[in-house]
Amino acid sequence: MTAHFLSELISFLDGLPEPRIVMDADYRIVAANAAYAREFGSGQPVAGRTCYEVSHRFSVPCDQAGESCPLKQSLEAGTPQRVLHLHHTPRGEEHVDVETTPIRDDQGQIVYFVETMRVVRQASSRAAAQGLVGRSPAFVSMLEKVMRVAGADASVLLLGETGTGKELVAHAIHEAGDRNEGPFVAVDCAGMTETLFESELFGYEKGAFTGATHRKQGLVEAAAGGTLFLDEIGELPLALQVKLLRLLETGTYRRVGGLDWLPADFRLITATHRDLRAMVHAETFRRDLYFRINTFPIHTPALHERTEDIPLLAISLLERVDRKRTRSFTPAALAWLAGRRFSGNIRELRNLIERATLLADGDVIDVRHLAEMADDIPEAPDAANASFQMHEIVDLATLERRYLEWVRTNSRNDLPTLAGKLGISPRTLYRKLRNL
Repeated sequence: MTAHFLSELISFLDGLPEPRIVMDADYRIVAANAAYAREFGSGQPVAGRTCYEVSHRFSVPCDQAGESCPLKQSLEAGTPQRVLHLHHTPRGEEHVDVETTPIRDDQGQIVYFVETMRVVRQASSRAAAQGLVGRSPAFVSMLEKVMRVAGADASVLLLGETGTGKELVAHAIHEAGDRNEGPFVAVDCAGMTETLFESELFGYEKGAFTGATHRKQGLVEAAAGGTLFLDEIGELPLALQVKLLRLLETGTYRRVGGLDWLPADFRLITATHRDLRAMVHAETFRRDLYFRINTFPIHTPALHERTEDIPLLAISLLERVDRKRTRSFTPAALAWLAGRRFSGNIRELRNLIERATLLADGDVIDVRHLAEMADDIPEAPDAANASFQMHEIVDLATLERRYLEWVRTNSRNDLPTLAGKLGISPRTLYRKLRNL
């Protein structure tokens, strides 16, 4: 390939807004565009240096250092490849979405690679304050899915335990997508009645009911051009699931008391800590709605799935909740936190750190400050070491209730499997558990 072509390629890349570099097959950087210099420039030229040395400070290519290498993958496949990497930048370590595209000569041979980099801005003050930081495989896997779906308009379903930061992840998807200039509107579906659901989501016309003295804009209308986030979607009653499905299927809605059908324009993100598949089997969640919202599921990992992130999270949270900006954790305190099981996940970790800042008078937070006010909620007993016991004669209704309570506490099976073991339908089991 001629030097003239390379010069034209570099000139073209200079006019693009995203950071890009040109590399050869030996991982050596040939050139970088102006956006790269602005975003990642540290005062030293990168041309002539290897990409793995500049971005990772490795002495060998990424794939030899335990990382996935998009250049090698692109060379082998002959197609663009995309990965999420942790890069050294002038601002410290940051997650970077990397896409490597092969460039061919007139004979069809790959001679160069163009690497496009997009920094994942998850370390904003709001995100860091709630715990959207980390480098564990579970966290990086989640973040990679966030970046892949953010640019699309597909519906996203966030699944995970309470306190894992699902709303923060929803914000990250919104901010990384094409609708980031539009509003982000969050709706808590828990406790929604039919009247409240319709008036809150769809709004109402003046005179629609007693007390409606003016027209009220609904949250669907407020989310126009942006993102509608429905939290705890698993708590929505069946009657309201029908109304939501109609909105999603038709893309239209009508204000309470109104006659005109209005167009809806939003990107949908939903979240739940419940097992929606089990609820579908139990017929307490509509199958058609499940498949409508579950276009792209993302699991938000619990802290016990990313224990190596706990020290990093603790330091980040301390910076946000402590009034004394100079305080730090002792190594023993960080080790104590990393070895603890947080059933409330990031929310519990944040609360514990905030309590410790109120107890500590000096410049360091030690184990005693954390342990003094820790929430020691006992773990559920292991099913293998627990047996159902009764020490008195009771009526059959009480016996069934106590047995179901024991089953719920000790079983780790999904609901359909558990129902099969009990010899009843999933719907019957779900109803019985709900009535406890």
